[in-house]
Amino acid sequence: MPKDPRTGHLIPGLVTHPLTVPDSIPRPPYVGKQEYNEEGYGDTYTEEEIDRIREASQIAAGAIDAIADEIHPGVTTQHLDLIGHEYMVKHGAYPSTLGYRGYPRSLCTSVNEVICHGIPDDTVLEEGDIINLDVTAYKNGMHGDTNRTFGVGEISTEAQDLITRTQNSMNRAIKAVKPGRPISVIGRVIESYAKRFGYGVVRDFTGHGVGRQFHSGLIIPHYDDPETYSQLIEENMVFTIEPMLTLGGIAWEQWPDDWTIVTKDRSLTAQFEHTLVVRADGAEVLTGTLR
Repeated sequence: MPKDPRTGHLIPGLVTHPLTVPDSIPRPPYVGKQEYNEEGYGDTYTEEEIDRIREASQIAAGAIDAIADEIHPGVTTQHLDLIGHEYMVKHGAYPSTLGYRGYPRSLCTSVNEVICHGIPDDTVLEEGDIINLDVTAYKNGMHGDTNRTFGVGEISTEAQDLITRTQNSMNRAIKAVKPGRPISVIGRVIESYAKRFGYGVVRDFTGHGVGRQFHSGLIIPHYDDPETYSQLIEENMVFTIEPMLTLGGIAWEQWPDDWTIVTKDRSLTAQFEHTLVVRADGAEVLTGTLR
C-alpha cells in the first residue's frame, strides 16, 4: 500500500558507532554531566563575543551544507551524523549536542513526524521522506545553532509546501525583530502566517538564547502570547528563532529514548532555525543568510 504523504512511518532504529572528538578541541562545560545550570549568564554580547558566536554559527551552517549533498534515498541518518561530525571537528569545533544531558550523537536528524531531537541511527531514508538537520557547533567558548528541513528525493507537493512555508515563517519573524519590541512579536508573526494554511504551530519547543550557553534560559515563542512574553528585545541580544509547523495537530509524544519528539497524530512536521544578533536596525543572521 502506498505511504500516505501526509504522515510518517518511523520506528526507533539502532544507535551505533559512537563518535569521538580529539582531545585538542575544547569541550563545553556540560559534557559528562547529566545536570548543568545554563541560566544566569545573560543574553547580550560585546562585538568580540559576537564575532566568536558568528564563527561557531558559520561552522554549524557549513556542516549542514556538507550533509545536504548526501541526502538521498538509501542513506542512513547516522551516516549524515558522521558527515556533520567530521566537518565540525575539521574546523576545530565541538559538536554541541554530543554529551549534552546524555545526548549520544553530534546533531539531530528529525524525519517526517519527528518534531525535534531525533537521534541519528540506522534508519534508512526513503523516497518522499522529509528530514530536518539540526546542528550546533561550539568553538572559542561560544555556540552557534541552526537547522533546515530537506526533502528526500521526490516529495509530495503538500510536504514541499510545508517546508517552504515553515522557512518563510522564520524569515518573516526575523524581519520583525527590532530593539524595543516585545519578544512576543516573533510568535505573532509566525502564528498569523501559519494559520493561513491551517498548519499547527508547536508551542512546547521554542527558540532560545544561545552563545555562552547552548540554551541560556531565554525563551523565544513561536506563537502569540503577549502577556507571558512581554520582555523587550535588546540591541546585541543573541537568540534563535526556530518555528516547528505541522500538517496536523500540535500534541506530541516522546519516544523511550527520552529525546525523540513526534507528533501524536503522526502528521508531518518541518522546522527551520537561525541564530541571530539584534542590531539597532534589525536582526543580523549569524548562521547564514535568509534563503
